Amino acid sequence: MQQHVQIGFELVKGIPFLADAAEIILTHHERHDGSGYPRGLKAEEILLAARIFAVADSFDAITSDRPYRRGSPLDTGRETIQREAGRLFDPQVVSAFLGIPAETWSTIAGDPRTTAVLPRRDASVIL
Repeated sequence: MQQHVQIGFELVKGIPFLADAAEIILTHHERHDGSGYPRGLKAEEILLAARIFAVADSFDAITSDRPYRRGSPLDTGRETIQREAGRLFDPQVVSAFLGIPAETWSTIAGDPRTTAVLPRRDASVIL
């Protein structure tokens, strides 16, 4: 599992328009308290974009269906993110995330464009 950040980094680092994204991909599993990977970065050592992506990625992982389990309700995802503020996630990013109005969550959850599973694409088409 931990290899996916390095693999993602290697895939995009040489693509000029994705160069900034490469570092975000590499560091999105770093944790606010320094317990993450691959470098053990903490707090502001982690790019702000990676701290934001970490919250979004974790929320998606919690609330999305997986082949091995059903996704949790949105409220459970929000509660989990809030509980981990200061340990896994930047408290300021969590505060901004939790500041999204409830009606926005309902709109997002009910919109098929946000819940549809996109078909896999041949990477050679993109690269």
